[in-house]
Amino acid sequence: MPASFEQIVLEEGSSFYIGIFQDNIEKSTWHFHNNYEISFITEGSGKRIVADSIEEFHPGDLIFIGGRLPHLWIADKESTSPSGRTLETVYLQFSSNVLPPQLLALPEFANVKKALKLSERGMKIMGGTLNEVSKIMLQLPYLRDFEKMISFFNLMDIIGRSDSVELLTSEEYIKKRFSTSSKRLNTIHEYLMNHYKEEIGLDRLSGLVNLAKGSLCRFFKSNMGMTIFEYLNKIKVEYACKLLMDQDISILEVSFDSGFNNLSHFNKQFKKLTGRTPSEYRAQFKNFG
Repeated sequence: MPASFEQIVLEEGSSFYIGIFQDNIEKSTWHFHNNYEISFITEGSGKRIVADSIEEFHPGDLIFIGGRLPHLWIADKESTSPSGRTLETVYLQFSSNVLPPQLLALPEFANVKKALKLSERGMKIMGGTLNEVSKIMLQLPYLRDFEKMISFFNLMDIIGRSDSVELLTSEEYIKKRFSTSSKRLNTIHEYLMNHYKEEIGLDRLSGLVNLAKGSLCRFFKSNMGMTIFEYLNKIKVEYACKLLMDQDISILEVSFDSGFNNLSHFNKQFKKLTGRTPSEYRAQFKNFG
């Protein structure tokens, strides 16, 4: 079964997302996203699937998953924890923009570059490295912005220096992953993410990936389960969701800032993808205040 794509839009002014996931769900969806993800399991046991790797997970597990690597957590509903939750994890998600090539070219960032490379296969972090990194992970949600960035660089350096890691996916899987098809999908995604506020045409996209327009549309839908323009609207709506959290921005401004040049079309697409109107979506955050 193809993994579903999860679009992660970081908040304005943030280089990465740090969160604590707590739930009683028995399993997540089989999904992938373009961000890197480091997860530290604090409660819950079950099965962890990363690409072609299937293993058990337990509290204390620390996993680093590279971008576009499909994964799934299946919690054991019979497992007990002090809180009664089936799963709790502290996680860090970040895009490649946080560590641009110019930064990774510096000799001081050699270990960070190594950590990113290893994450392409997914890895389980163990031994003394587990203790060091998990301590930083538990502190991250409570640090100020600049302190978070310094701790993040430190965390990545520690992982890159470690010899206590277990790679999860097979070499065969990685060879397939970096095929021409995968490179084309990455090219399309990066272009859409950088230009979603502009008018997007199939001519430009087909030229980027060297496919005729008809072939491009069939290729994208067979791999992503949606058309290019459905995918583009998803990117726009998820960015709009972030903007709607700010009560001072009008819905008309949100519409234009997220790449829709027609308010009626924005309202229609927003409700189609979220099940709510923009006003209804915004109201839930106003009530929390």
